[in-house]
Amino acid sequence: MKLSVIIITFNEERNIRACLESVQKVADEVIVMDSFSTDGTEAICKEFGARFYQHPFDGYIEQKNNALEKASYEFVLSLDADERLNDTLKDEILKVKDKHDYDAYEFNRLSFYNGKWIRHSGWYPDTKLRLWRKEMGRWGGRNPHDEVIVNNGVKIKHLKGDLLHYSFYSLEDHLAQTNKFSSIGAQMLYEEGKKVSGFKLYFAPMIKFLRDYVKNGGMLDGWEGLTICRINALGTYLKYAKLREIYRREKLNKLNK
Repeated sequence: MKLSVIIITFNEERNIRACLESVQKVADEVIVMDSFSTDGTEAICKEFGARFYQHPFDGYIEQKNNALEKASYEFVLSLDADERLNDTLKDEILKVKDKHDYDAYEFNRLSFYNGKWIRHSGWYPDTKLRLWRKEMGRWGGRNPHDEVIVNNGVKIKHLKGDLLHYSFYSLEDHLAQTNKFSSIGAQMLYEEGKKVSGFKLYFAPMIKFLRDYVKNGGMLDGWEGLTICRINALGTYLKYAKLREIYRREKLNKLNK
């Protein structure tokens, strides 16, 4: 079995080299779908012999499906630029290439946050389906939280090892992404016609914090766990607050016409 590795990028020179190095043993081709990076991303990808394409970014789901369409081989492995395969997972994928009895494969993702591996806080095991027979699934879900949706009846196997996720290098990185993702999430809810009650606006963030910090063991991740869980709750609040703001702005625009 030959394997296409697909990756989307935008200004990922900090991460993409390590990502590409981690897939060299398993990839028969690498497809990079870039959103017109202005840093050294393109040069690094071409250094590794990747097939490099550029397309305007119109959503995580859409961009990953654009990359999927470029894959030549029957099976695909989809990674983000800030992800890497650990050695155990590489070995597992090589075994799959020798003998594949399943149509899709999932594995755990382990995130590295500001200098520490996070094993709780709702971030681990964070199981992801990222290796599948191309014709059996596509990217779907709701931006920015995309997922591979496979056909009914597809057999899925869990592989050993971890997908290493170098998520955030600083608190500023985490806050910046939270602000960005909450805006995308609010817009998606608006386009779906969803509204938010005052009760949900006030209590959903609290519930999110308690679930991640208490139920999902965030307290076991120390200071980093507390920070992650508080920012996760903030992201929930911002998403709903921004959704309410969209409707309020829409109402004001109508009144001013």
